[in-house]
Amino acid sequence: MKESFYNPLLQTIASLPYSGIASERRGLLEEMAEYLLEKIASGKEIRLNFICTHNSRRSQFSQIWAQTAANYYGIEVFCYSGGVEVTAFNSRAIAAIQRDGFKVVQKEGDNPVCFVFFSDDADPIVTFSKVVDDAINATKEFAAVMTCDHADENCPFIPGAEKRFPLRFEDPKAFDDIPQEEQMYSERSRQIGAELFYLFEKVGKSLA
Repeated sequence: MKESFYNPLLQTIASLPYSGIASERRGLLEEMAEYLLEKIASGKEIRLNFICTHNSRRSQFSQIWAQTAANYYGIEVFCYSGGVEVTAFNSRAIAAIQRDGFKVVQKEGDNPVCFVFFSDDADPIVTFSKVVDDAINATKEFAAVMTCDHADENCPFIPGAEKRFPLRFEDPKAFDDIPQEEQMYSERSRQIGAELFYLFEKVGKSLA
């Protein structure tokens, strides 16, 4: 599948900042890899729901990069995202994934539905801001991946989750409307991309 990925996206993947992943985060990602391998060994579907408060930036990046990494390594995974409140997939975050080489087809509206493509030969990743238990998301036997500290600290119980992982990232929103905005959104997207590609590479190597 990876041979059909868009070339600009393949270039981004090749340059993701893998060396910047701290040792404690590698440990968490390896714990997540063990969870995925256990699901595969038991013949059960892998469902990952990436959660942050507004489902507008970090959880959207995470859903997109996780689904992309899973396809890159040929691992069947169903990736979702959600929040506590409905807002919108932030336009700055959409611009960042476009700079990374994804193609985005967007329906207009206050909470636009975005179809994110990593290849013309694969179905798009469907993204929009939603609450955790939205009808499009998995309702049981999924792992809740907490991508922001606020959601992790204020949502001690996620209905239907069988596992929980605190994979927190700093919010690029802090850089909105200042000169570093574009740089920091791209940095956050690629940090998330690096960590999720690290995760799925671990799973892929274990299955090889």
